[in-house]
Parts: sequence; structure tokens; C-alpha cells
Amino acid sequence: MNRQERIKHLIELRKKARLGGGEKRIESQHKKGKYTARERIEMILDEGSFEEFDMFVTHRSHEFGLEKQHYLSDGVITGHGTIDGRVVYIFSQDFTVFGGSLSETFAQKVCKVMDQAMKVGAPLIGINDSGGARIQEGVKSLAGYAEIFKRNIMASGVIPQISAIFGPCAGGAVYSPALTDVVIMSDKTSYMFVTGPKVTKTVTGEEISTEDLGGASIHASKSGVTHFKAENEEEGFMLIRKIMEYIPQNNLEDPPVTECHDPIDRLEDTLNEIIPENEHQPYDVKDIIYNIVDNQEFLEFHRHYARNIVVGFAKFNGIPCGIVANQPNFLAGVLDTDASRKAARFVRFCDAFNIPIVTLVDVPGFLPGSIQEYGGIIIHGAKLLFAYGEATVPKITVTLRKSYGGAHDVMGSKQLRADINYAWPSAEIAVMGPKGAIEVLEGKVISQMKDPNEISKYIAEKEKEYREKFANPYEAARYGYIDDVIEPRNTRFRIIRALQTLSTKKDKNPPKKHSNIPL
Repeated sequence: MNRQERIKHLIELRKKARLGGGEKRIESQHKKGKYTARERIEMILDEGSFEEFDMFVTHRSHEFGLEKQHYLSDGVITGHGTIDGRVVYIFSQDFTVFGGSLSETFAQKVCKVMDQAMKVGAPLIGINDSGGARIQEGVKSLAGYAEIFKRNIMASGVIPQISAIFGPCAGGAVYSPALTDVVIMSDKTSYMFVTGPKVTKTVTGEEISTEDLGGASIHASKSGVTHFKAENEEEGFMLIRKIMEYIPQNNLEDPPVTECHDPIDRLEDTLNEIIPENEHQPYDVKDIIYNIVDNQEFLEFHRHYARNIVVGFAKFNGIPCGIVANQPNFLAGVLDTDASRKAARFVRFCDAFNIPIVTLVDVPGFLPGSIQEYGGIIIHGAKLLFAYGEATVPKITVTLRKSYGGAHDVMGSKQLRADINYAWPSAEIAVMGPKGAIEVLEGKVISQMKDPNEISKYIAEKEKEYREKFANPYEAARYGYIDDVIEPRNTRFRIIRALQTLSTKKDKNPPKKHSNIPL
């Protein structure tokens, strides 16, 4: 074979590799409303930036007729490219080749890009669309998954890891995305579960559809496994690129600060009126968030899960921040098991990657009752407490209205090392609400009264006394637990000034192998 023939042969092999499992299977993929592995990479990365690894890899199996079927790339496309000029490593499972099933060589390809991402300190993006382990390879496939899991664990908190589920993800395969920082699922075309509907029926007798067992809507609203439910793959690609705007390359770098044309001293007069006069009346905390962040842009995580707390990314004068906010519009913003777990995970994500945390507090306490106690509210609430106490990034807390009981401590209090604690004039910081407090403090006196009118009058007087003492932020400010009481319309400016001041903050935890966080 002469020089020209060799080059021609290379071009033909590349063309063959790009066809994956062949044109018929590509067509089948498109009919399902799904893109191919390579199309997905091209749509996520900057145009022309993708550099592929291991295009010519094939499997090494000789069992069950596999020796007669060889496809270049062996079911996964790997390499690196850029998003807005920033280097990322990526792998994309190819469902057109053996259903995207994982083989020994498939796993080795994925492990190679994971190792490379760690070496250079760049984010890792994994696109999942696979039927699971390649059964014909037996334990080699299982070992391959475990090698990937090991790297997910080693990379956790070192480089950002983003998983997109754009097809099936079942069995052991689900644990790799679960170990990553962000999970995105496409509605109606993706699912995740440890055991599918058939096995579920055999073992438990329960009849359930694939969508109801592990579809995007279920994991977005009930389990909390996925952070984002994308309407389609295109929205998923956009979300990946959007997330990259807020996160650094690795744990040793700061997130990318961008130029901001939204004035830092922009006053929002509507904020002075947003808290209802009636303390029991709800409002939407997202209205506050949109009014104080840059250009009203807020990327919300877990939108459909544990809606009594809101978490997500935004920018203040171009500085990426994580926002954690109680949501009075849902369950009065109370903390329960799901909300505590959701917020704790997000706080730790921000802390791992040097993203400042802004906390907006309006919390009446932890949700009482046997369901919550049996569900582990103590341990889940402790997760959030632990996350805030452990975080060393700049932490700014603004108390908007209620901040009662243990929930006050948990939500970014001064004692959990918050750097700046502001409060609006409407803030109420106390052990509990007036009604409950008077029932405890004056219960014995009230029980001895006979006249209902006298009881009502006495309770009203005591509640008024309690409100005057605690239904304001000044008692906490007297002790320095609140650094300043601020005018609501000036909140954006005060947060930005605090962030600028804290940009050189240095805080360290005691030397240790790792924390034993309550899991």
C-alpha cells in the first residue's frame, strides 16, 4: 500500500467510524426524537473544537458471536473540546452500536478521558444513552463500570462533572451519573432506574410503566435524582452550556467573572412593599431573587423537587453565586427532609468549587409530625446544618421575614460562620412564633382562667408583647448576630458590596482525612 492509498484508507476508516452502527440505526435513533452520539457532541461544544480520542478502538470479545461484529469506536465517542473557549472533556454513548452497551474497551475509553480531565483540571461532561453492561462480556463489563465509578469518586469536588441522560440508563449504569454534580434528563426520551418494570413485577408484583418508574418527570419531582428536566435534547444542550457560565474549571480556580451592565446601585422600590403585612400571607421568593440579581437571570436547580426551598445560580455584578432561599409560596417555606437534603447538596457543590453563597431566609421552622420524624428529619436537617458550617466560601445571609427555632441556626446563621448577615425591617428572629410561644410561656396562667373573653384578651396582650420584643430584627442586631438592618430596595447593592469585600476571604477547616457528614 503506497502513501496515497494509506491516506485514502485512513479517510475511509474515519468515515466508517462516524457512521457508528450504520445508517439504518442512525435513522432509527432520529425517529425516536434522539440525536446520535456525535451530533450531541457537536451541538454542545464550540463549532470545530472537538478533538476525538480512540476512534479506532474495537471490542476484544469472542463470546456469543461478538467476534463477527466489530464497530469502530465500540459504542462511545470520547475526546475534548471547548465551551465558550473553555476546555472540557466529554464522552457520548452511542446507542447505534450494541445499544450503547458498555464493554471492557468502552470503559477504558471513558476512563482515559476522565483521567485526562483530572490531569489538566477541566470539567467532564458525560452523555448517557445505553442499554447497560454488555452481557456477552460478563464480569469485564462490571469491572468497567466500577473503574468509572472510582474515577467519579476521585474527581468529586476536584473537577465539575455534568451528566446528561438522553436515553436509557439502567442497572449499575445509573450510579455514575448519581456520583456527579449535575444530572440533566430529557423528557419522554430518557429514564433511570436500578431495576426495570419487568424485574419489578417479578420480584414485587407491582405493575408500572417505564415512564412512571424512572422517567424524567418522576426523578425531577419525586426522587430528586435529576436537577433539570429538559423538554428535549436541544434544551439539555443549552443547559449544559449555561451551567458552564457559573462554574470554574476546577476546585483550585474561581468561577468566571463576566462584565456586567446592570447597575450595582439599582434600587428596586417594589421590594419595600413585597413582604405582606399579614405574617401568614405567602409571596413568591423568586420575585425577590429576580429583582436583585444581574439582568433578572436565575438558573434554578431542582425546580420541581422540594419546592419549599429554592436553589440555583445567578450573578451579582458579574460574580457567579449560589442562591438558597426559603419559598413561602409552598408549604410556607418550612424545612422538611427533602428541602434539607436538596439545599445541603447544593451548598456543598458551591463550596467545593469556590462559588459564594447568598441565602434568603423566611423559614417558620422544621416541619413537624411522625412522617417527617420517621423519614429522618433530624439526620436530613443535620446535613444542611453541616453543609453551611463546613463551607468556607463567602456566605451572605439576608433574613427577609420569619427565622424561627432551629431552622434559624441552619439557614446560614452567624454562628455557622456566615460572613455578613443582613436583615430586612420585616425580619422576625425568635425561638418560635408568637402564638406557640405564648402557649408555652403562659399556658399555666391561661389554664386557670375561666372567662373566654378574659383569656382572649390576655393572649392578645401577651402576643403583642412578644411581637414587640421579637418580631423585628433589632434584638438580634443588639448582639451582633445581624450585622445591619437594610432597606429592602437596597439589597442588591449591599450584597454586591459584601461580595467585593469578601473576594479575598481565606478560611480553613481543621486538617482531617474527610468529614463524616450525616448521611
